Amino acid sequence: MSSYLRSAVNPKALGPFVVPVGIVSIIVMMVVPMPSFLLDVLLAANITLSLVIVLVSLYVTRPLDFSIFPALLLVATLFRLALNISATRLVLLDGFAGHVIEAFGHIVIGGSLVIGLVMFIILVVIQFLVITKGAERVAEVGARFTLDAMPGKQMAIDADLNAGLIDEGEARRRREDVAAEADFYGSMDGAAKFVKGDAIAAIVITLINLIGGMTVGILQKGMAPMEAVNTYSLLSIGDGLVSQIPALLLSVSTGLIVTRSATSGDMGSSVVAQLGAQKRALQIGGGAAVALCLVPGMPKLPFLLLGAGVLLIAQKLPGPVEKAAEEAAEQAAATAPTGPAPDSPEALLGEMRVDPLELALAPDLVDLVDTAGGDLLDRVRALRRKVALELGIIMPPVRTHDDLDLPLSSYGIRISGVEVARGQAPPGTALAIGDGLEALPGRAGHEPVFGLEGKWIPAELRHQAEMMGATVVDRASVVITHLAEVVRTNASRLLGREDVRALTDVVKRSHPVVVEELTPALLSIGEIQRVLQSLLDESVPIRDLVRIFEALSLAAKAGSTTDGLLEAARGALGPAIANQYISDGRLPVMTLDPQIEQMLLESLRPGEGGIQLGVDTARAEALVTEAHRLYDAAEQRGITAILVCSPILRLPLQRLVRLATPRLPVLSYTEISGVAAQIETVGVVGGVYPAVA
Repeated sequence: MSSYLRSAVNPKALGPFVVPVGIVSIIVMMVVPMPSFLLDVLLAANITLSLVIVLVSLYVTRPLDFSIFPALLLVATLFRLALNISATRLVLLDGFAGHVIEAFGHIVIGGSLVIGLVMFIILVVIQFLVITKGAERVAEVGARFTLDAMPGKQMAIDADLNAGLIDEGEARRRREDVAAEADFYGSMDGAAKFVKGDAIAAIVITLINLIGGMTVGILQKGMAPMEAVNTYSLLSIGDGLVSQIPALLLSVSTGLIVTRSATSGDMGSSVVAQLGAQKRALQIGGGAAVALCLVPGMPKLPFLLLGAGVLLIAQKLPGPVEKAAEEAAEQAAATAPTGPAPDSPEALLGEMRVDPLELALAPDLVDLVDTAGGDLLDRVRALRRKVALELGIIMPPVRTHDDLDLPLSSYGIRISGVEVARGQAPPGTALAIGDGLEALPGRAGHEPVFGLEGKWIPAELRHQAEMMGATVVDRASVVITHLAEVVRTNASRLLGREDVRALTDVVKRSHPVVVEELTPALLSIGEIQRVLQSLLDESVPIRDLVRIFEALSLAAKAGSTTDGLLEAARGALGPAIANQYISDGRLPVMTLDPQIEQMLLESLRPGEGGIQLGVDTARAEALVTEAHRLYDAAEQRGITAILVCSPILRLPLQRLVRLATPRLPVLSYTEISGVAAQIETVGVVGGVYPAVA
C-alpha cells in the first residue's frame, strides 16, 4: 500500500498528466461556477506558484535551465484570468467570494476603499510601466541579438571541433544549446506580451467588477448606494489585489530571466561575490551612510547601524594588495625551479635536444598560454587526441615557448627545429572574415589555413562584426587550427621509429600473430615506417594497422618493392580511402582520356625512386595544368574531386600531379570499386593534350 502511495505522488509519474489536466480545469473554471472554499484554495495555490517561479528564476544559473518558463508563464496567466472570472461571478451573484478576497479587502487595506484603490493603482503602475515594459524591451532586444549572433556561435563551435578541443558529441550538444537559446529568447519576446496583456486585463476586470457590482447591488438586490459601494468596491479591490500580487511576481520573474547574463552560479551567490570583490566601493558607501548622521534633523541610529555594518564587512574583505600578494605567492610556488642546475650536463643535454614539434610565440602573445586566462595549452592537448583519432598517429608533445626573435604579434610552428609556418595573432583582437568590414577599425589579415581575407578587429567589436555577417574567430582558434593543418600536412615527418614501435606493440597485444608474421622476419621497423610515412604523405589514415600489416605480409612474401608494399597497403584500405571523399552519397571523380591513359602506361619506366612516367616536359606540363584546372573548377562548385586511373599508373601519376596540385587525390580503379556510392564524373583530363606534339 505504501509503495502504491509513493508511486501515486511521484512527480515524474504525474508529469505527463499535470499540464493537460490543469489546462482543462482552467477552461472549466471559466464556465462552471465554483464554491468559495475551492476558490480560496486556488487563490492560495496561485500565490504559491508565483512565489515558487520567482525563487526558481533566482536560483537558475542560466536562462536555458528554465527553458519551460515562457510556456509556464502563459499557463499561469491563463490560470489567474480564470480565477478572476470565477471571483467576479461569485462577487456579482452572492456578494461574497471567499475568505482570501475578504481578507485582502478588509485586513490588508484596512477596509478603506481609498487605500485599496491607491494600492491597486500603485501595483498596476509598478507592474505595467516599470517591470513589464522593461522586461518586454529586454526580451525583444535579447531575441534579436541572439538570432544575429547564431552564425558566429556556430562558427566558433566548428572552430573548436576542427581544433580538436571538443568532440562530435560535445559539438552537437553546443549546437543544440545555441538553437535552444534562440528559441528561448524568441519565446520570451512573445511571452512578455502575455504579461503586458495581463496587466491591462487586471485593470479592465477590476473596473468591470466595480461598475457591475454596484449595479447588481442597487438594481437587483435593493441595496442603498453607499452600502453597495462599500460591499462591492471592497470585494472588487480585494479581488484585484489577490490577482495583482501574483501577476507582479510573474513580471519580476520575467525580468529576472531575460536580464540574466553569463554567471557561474545562482543570482544570490553572484551578487555577493561581485559586490564583495569591490572593497573600496563598500568602504566609501559605508562612510557615506555614517556621514549622513551629521545632517541636522536626520535620524542617526538607522544610518549609523547600516554604515557601521557595511564598513565592518568591507574591513573583513581582502584588499588589492593582499590579493596581489596571494596571486604572486601562488605563481612563485608554481614556477619555482626544481630541476638540475643550468650548467649541469642534464640541463645542457635537454637544451641541445631538438623538439619534433614547437610552437614559438612572440613576447606579446604569451597571454595565450597564461593559465589565468589563456586556453591554448588545453586546446593543444585536445588536438593530440583528435589527430590520433583522425590519422592514427601519436602526435608528439608540442613545446610551447616565447621567442624574442619573432616579430611582435606573430607565432611560428617548427618541426625538428625548422620553421614550416608562421602566422599573426595580435593581442586584444579577433579575426573577422567576411565582406564589408571597412567600417570597423583594425588591420588586414588572413586565415592561415584556407587563405581567406579578413581583418584583425578589437575583441570588444566581435558582436558588431557578427551582426554585419562576418565570421569572427578568436586568436587561440586561429593558432590551433593552423597548428592542426601543419600537423596533418607533415604527419609523415612526425612519425618516428619509436612511434612505429609503440604502434606495433599495441597491435601485438590484440593481434599477436599478425605482428609476429610481419616483423622482424619479413620487414624491419624501418621498412614499416617508410610504408606508413608514404601513406600519410598521401593523406591516408593509418588507424587500421591490422589490415595494413596483413597486406604488407602478403606483399613482402612476394618480394615487393617499397612502392609495391605501399600499393598493397592502399589496396587493403581501398574502400576506406575512397569513403572519405564521398559526399551526399556521390563520389565525384576525374578520369583520364583513354588515349592519354594508354600513352602514359606505355611510357612507364623503372627508376631509382620507383616507377616513373617517361613523358617529355611539355606533355607533363599540359597534363598537370589540365588536371589543376578541372580540380579548381570542381572546388569552386563546392566539390572535392579525385583523379582515378589504372592501378599500375596511380603512384607515378600521383608524384607528377602533386607538384602543381598537392591537394588532388589520385586513386586507382581498384580502390573505388568497393564503395557504396554513386560515381559521378566531373571532368576528363586530356582536352588540351593532343595539341601538344
